[in-house]
Amino acid sequence: MHNSQEQASTVVSTKLPDAPAGRLERVDLRKVWLREAEGFTPWLAQPDNLELLGETLGLSLEIEAVEKALGSFRADIVCREEDGAHVLIENQLERTDHDHLGKLLTYAASLEAVTVVWLAGTFREEHRAVLDWLNRITPEDYRFFGVEIEVWRIGDSPEAPKFNVVSTPNDWSRSVAATVSDTRLSEGRLRKIEYWDSLHAVLDAQNGRVRGNRKPQPEGWMSYPIGRTGFHLAAALNTRERLVRAELYIQGEQADRRLRGLESQRDEIERELGYGLEWGDQSPTARDRRIACYLPDADPEDASDWPRQHEWLATHLNALYGAFVERVRTL
Repeated sequence: MHNSQEQASTVVSTKLPDAPAGRLERVDLRKVWLREAEGFTPWLAQPDNLELLGETLGLSLEIEAVEKALGSFRADIVCREEDGAHVLIENQLERTDHDHLGKLLTYAASLEAVTVVWLAGTFREEHRAVLDWLNRITPEDYRFFGVEIEVWRIGDSPEAPKFNVVSTPNDWSRSVAATVSDTRLSEGRLRKIEYWDSLHAVLDAQNGRVRGNRKPQPEGWMSYPIGRTGFHLAAALNTRERLVRAELYIQGEQADRRLRGLESQRDEIERELGYGLEWGDQSPTARDRRIACYLPDADPEDASDWPRQHEWLATHLNALYGAFVERVRTL
């Protein structure tokens, strides 16, 4: 009898805890934003929300204007990328329609925008097909994105936006295949494409703030957005000196001043990272500046060592992002 009671007690003690009770619910966009111009557009133009959209698309977006006047029309949001090129964002909370498609093309032509983002609650199939067609027939310098927005919450939690890309430029979908097929590229340049493509797989696997959704270039460097024009993160390789580098790159006439502004926080930044950085420029005559760290004894031509190099680059790019994103934004 005593043994039976012990067994019963054992059975009771192994009862599983209650499962989580939260339930993910989709929120009607019109319950979050009553109007596009007065509600949704100002919300999207806030830095954190533009950063989220930029991360989704692999773009660095810096706001230039909201409701920008273009003749008798007004474009919803105009941004610039790190190279200064215009990015047009046209948004609507409902299903896509011909009126917004016409505005999109009119505004893009007025701005000579090279990147166009159409953001909507739902995309009609024919409008998604239009963006796909534009991406096929226009030069690679021009890019058209179709993005659907959703809002979700759990119970009484704050609403959380989610961007879903439904149409992308050709270089997003073809990336390596299109470039590798170009017979004009030398073997060395093709090797660099393979190197960066492998790095991007590691970035995606780490699932950090720096994403691998960029077209690999046949160059000795790759850049990644950090949310402000004139700044970007970069990975670089040097076969002659047998090293790879992760850095924050600062461009433009104000590069030196901006470097000094960040260097005033050097001790705090290096303490956060847990290692030192090199602060300065790449040559005595250079206008631009960089803040960098290095992995020595790393031969980029040795494919057997790529996993170690790429793990190091991905880890340090994400660490630099965390250390500098807010500091760059408020500089």
